[in-house]
Amino acid sequence: MTRSVADIIAGLGTGIHIEGRWRTAASGDSFDVENPATGQVIATLADGGRDDALAAIDSAAAHQKGWAATPARERSEILRRAYELLTERADEVALLMTTEMGKPLAEARGEVAYGAEFFRWFAEEAVRIRGDARRSPDGKSRFIVTQEPVGPCILITPWNFPLAMITRKIGPAVAAGCTMVYKPAALTPLTSLYVTDLLIEAGLPEGVLSVVCTSSAGSVVEPWIDSGKARKLSFTGSTAVGKLLLEQCARGVLRTSMELGGNAPFIVCEDADLDIALDAAMAAKMRNMGEACTSANRILVHRSVIGDFAHRLASRMSSLTVGDGADPGTDVGPLVEAKAVDKVSSLVDDAVQRGAEVLCGGGRPDGPGHFYPPTVLSSVSPDADLMGTEIFGPVAALVPFDSDEEAVELANDTEFGLVAYVMTESVDRGFTIAEQLESGMVGFNTGLVSNPAAPFGGVKQSGLGREGGLTGIDEFLETKYVAIPVRVR
Repeated sequence: MTRSVADIIAGLGTGIHIEGRWRTAASGDSFDVENPATGQVIATLADGGRDDALAAIDSAAAHQKGWAATPARERSEILRRAYELLTERADEVALLMTTEMGKPLAEARGEVAYGAEFFRWFAEEAVRIRGDARRSPDGKSRFIVTQEPVGPCILITPWNFPLAMITRKIGPAVAAGCTMVYKPAALTPLTSLYVTDLLIEAGLPEGVLSVVCTSSAGSVVEPWIDSGKARKLSFTGSTAVGKLLLEQCARGVLRTSMELGGNAPFIVCEDADLDIALDAAMAAKMRNMGEACTSANRILVHRSVIGDFAHRLASRMSSLTVGDGADPGTDVGPLVEAKAVDKVSSLVDDAVQRGAEVLCGGGRPDGPGHFYPPTVLSSVSPDADLMGTEIFGPVAALVPFDSDEEAVELANDTEFGLVAYVMTESVDRGFTIAEQLESGMVGFNTGLVSNPAAPFGGVKQSGLGREGGLTGIDEFLETKYVAIPVRVR
């Protein structure tokens, strides 16, 4: 039976976990976590700082050698048990996630299922770390190539997917044999604390994972980077913060994985099946209330079908029920904080001032909570702010195009390149457009691209490296080559 959310929160750790125990902040400070649907405080956590950060990275460094020597099968079984525990407690984790982040329960359950798969996937990858052994081309040497854990890792996650963003970092790090220091987002740390306790229950040894919650990211992350003990940083968040972290990591030449911002184009060709395109658009736009880096930001529709598409999309969007994500009938929960609503409202107002037509939504409601209604804008000007800014809200901006070449040009006219979507009934046309798109991922007649078994990541200013798939574990491994002379007898 699922516990009440109050009981779940009461059973969580303090916010700082080092050397196998939960503790208070060295400073004695704390910060509050709020429910975005009500604005009410639901938890108060230890507010970590520099001293806590240094204790955490010291612990990670001290335990790295022993953890790296742990057999791959043992690491695999820990991840497998963690997967099973998450799956068994999906309803409980989903309720906690909805309470601290706002997404509807159905979406939260979907995230638990998706996030748990990273533990299962990397449980299987842990025992398949590859190497190489062969003769040199001139026959004078033997090459032995091995893969070894990169070392202590810094993990930083955003607030929008509190479970999936950390399981897809912890999964490969555990599989590879790396110790970790982890800073969750201050807006949504509770799910991360739940996962930490779950991993301990699954058998993760003391000192392998340290967690420091904080309201001041720089006071924790920069000491980790400059400690000389961390060897890698994996970050998911904004491009602006990612650039700052890259500069800091350069000081110690840390390896980095960066999953940064997006500005996803969603292309609807004139031969698209509009039923499929509408389903895909709803999935790509409204997942997580639009608060996703994969969210369709610019919906580019061929001029011959944009009228029909816009009308049908507005009808679908306006039929959605907005409310507390914990309510069973809710389709669209609150945005994560007041500043998020301010940003979305400002982007919509700017677009309207530049000539966009509001087909539905478009006005922030009164009352408690951080809500914004599903909104469809047509005739959006190319110079509107939302065309170059990640909206991160339930706003669909429609722009017409007249040719495939124009669609590709509009799609690529951004510094970002995380994901793009193409809707067409022609396989050849779809592949041709996909090949021309400057994007790390492409959804072809689908609004869902994320899969633990596939590589997730972008190009241009959307990031570096990949998470998930066959390459995900490589981000946490270093290659070692041993040369052995061949002696002629």
